[in-house]
Parts: sequence; C-alpha cells; structure tokens
Amino acid sequence: MSQLDELRGQIDDIDAQLTSLFLRRMEVTEQVGRWKQANGIPVLDTAREHEVLAKKAALTNDPARKDDVTALYEAIMGISRRQQRKLLTEAGNEDYVRIQSALRAVRDPLADPRVLYQGEPGAYSDEAAGRFFGEIVARSHVATWEEVFLALKEGRADYGVLPIENSSTGSISQVYDLLAQYGAYIVGEQTVKVDHCLAAPAGATLDTITAVYSHEQGLLQCADFLKGRNWARVPRLNTAESAQYVSRSGQPDQAAICSPHAARLYGLEILAEHINANDHNYTRFVIVSPVPEHRPGSNKVSALFTLPHRTGSLHQLMTIFAVNGLNLMKLESRPIVGRSWEYLFFADFIADLAAPGMDGVLLELTQTAEGFRVLGNYPAAKEG
Repeated sequence: MSQLDELRGQIDDIDAQLTSLFLRRMEVTEQVGRWKQANGIPVLDTAREHEVLAKKAALTNDPARKDDVTALYEAIMGISRRQQRKLLTEAGNEDYVRIQSALRAVRDPLADPRVLYQGEPGAYSDEAAGRFFGEIVARSHVATWEEVFLALKEGRADYGVLPIENSSTGSISQVYDLLAQYGAYIVGEQTVKVDHCLAAPAGATLDTITAVYSHEQGLLQCADFLKGRNWARVPRLNTAESAQYVSRSGQPDQAAICSPHAARLYGLEILAEHINANDHNYTRFVIVSPVPEHRPGSNKVSALFTLPHRTGSLHQLMTIFAVNGLNLMKLESRPIVGRSWEYLFFADFIADLAAPGMDGVLLELTQTAEGFRVLGNYPAAKEG
C-alpha cells in the first residue's frame, strides 16, 4: 500500500467518525427544534448563533484555521435550521399554511379585465390604469377608495387601481388600512409622474384668468407658479374633477391645475406646462385583485405583519431579511384600531416567492411574527 493510499484510508476513517457525530448532532438538533416548536421560539436566534460561532472558532489555537472552523459550523447550523423549519412545516404553522395555499391558488392575468379606479376620468389613477392595462381597456370609476375594495369583494370588478405612495408627500395611509381590512392582493404596480399644467377653455389667456381650481395638494404643489398672481384659489375634489368643472363652465376667466391628460380629455387649452415646483414628483399606484397572481418577472413582495410584545422582536424579524440577503425597500407602521399602542407593519422587499429557498424564509418569517400575510408578489415598476 502506498503512502497516499494510507493517508486516504485515514481520511475515510475520520469521515466515518465525523458522519456518526454529525448524525448524533442532528438528532439533538431535532429535539431542540421540537422544544422551540412547543414553546413558540423562533428557529433563528441571531445573538446565540454569533455566540456559538465564536465558541467554535475558539476550539482551535491555529489562527489560520479559525475562519475554516467558523465556515464549517455555519454550514452545519444552516442544515440544522432547515431541519427545524421542516418540523414547523409538518406541525402546520397557520400563517405559513395560509400563504402556501394562496400561492398555489394564483391565477393567470385576465385577458379582458374590468378595471376600477377612484376619481374622475382624466385623474392620475385613470392614467395609471391606462398605462398598466393599455389605453383600450374598459375601465370605470367610483368616488372613494373603499368603493373600489367593495366592488372587488362583491365581484363587480376584477382589478382596482389605487395610489399608495407619493415620492414627495409619502405613503397614503388610508389605502394601507383598506388593504389590511379587505384582504385583497397586490398583483402589480405603476408609477406616474405628477406633471401639472394650467388649462382653461378655448380663448382664455393668462391675462383673462381670475380663478384657478384644483385639489388642495395641486394648489400647494404649484404655489411658486401661483405666487404674485392675483387669482382666487378654489379647492375641488381632485385635479380631474377640476378640469371637468372648468370645461363645463366654459368661462375664459377660470382655469384648472390638472394633468395634460385631463386637459386633453375635457377639451381645455394648456396655458402653461410643468408648473409644479418639484419636477421629480411621482405617485406609485398598486393594482389590486381579490385573487393572487404571479406575473412574469415578479421580483417584489409586499407583506403585512404584527409582532409579539417582546424585546428585540422587530430586530429579530429584520435579521431574517439580512441573513437571507433580501433587500428591504420599505417598512411602514400603522396603529391597529381598537388596540392602543399596537401596530401593523407593512413591508416591501425584493424577492420572487417561487425561487428556491423562499419557502424556508417564509416559514421563518411567519414563525417570528405574531401574524404574517403576503399581500402580493409582482414585477416592480419603473418610474414614469
């Protein structure tokens, strides 16, 4: 027998011992997992994991091997977590089971959808619907955001288009609250640039104008343009309704601050363009459905969750995103009605729930949070 064969034989003996010890370790790991399951303890305890890895690195006095020992135990502990997650799956985590059931029930995008938005024709919501579904799509409108959710729930519409965030003024809290209340799903998003113009009936000029109509935010966003002009500023329901009102009046002394789309729709002449002070102002709209979908290119996840009243619970949940390399794009909290000082969290992160390994991540998130619900997995929109 050559020296090389002898050395290989020694390695085989060591590997046999390692395998035996590894299998014994996994038996104990399973017992730990069952104890965690019975006591509601999350699979991942980051602080303890760091402490354990430091202990394992200290098992060798060879500085050159400390990183290798750490890498070995990172791999072993990763296998241990997967085993413990499997136990939780078998036990039937309610949130996880509900999420998986919803993901299995996804439908294909509808070919001839009934689309609903809030506001008047020509509103930015109308523009968002046209951009997402195509201008020829049949769409109707209602007066309030809640009416959109009610129509979806009652089967009177297939999709709703709702503003959820503005790059200048932030999140639209009421829409977040309605998403939580009605259990709808986000299946897409569309951004629209807020680009106000001053529009008036034919024959009007800047010199004939005495009153300007718009939503109060429209008037505020165009305050620099209006400064020094002795025009009455009259708030209306929204920018599109303002354009409609001015068009119906036909008076050359009245003008509306609205989108160019609304101005064209209501036959108004544009007297001044790009009059809002912030030229980088976008509104993000979500496409909402009563049924989940998974469209090609889905790379963004929206979710909501609550947390137990336990020190470090939010940090523990955020660690799951960090450990799994998930880019958390947004985290928003909203008070829970009827439960003082308790909050509902909304999160957006980059991921595809159909990707390998995401089942384990979802399981860990549902175990760490008190309640966890996926609002949707959809393609992230580009600005404009």
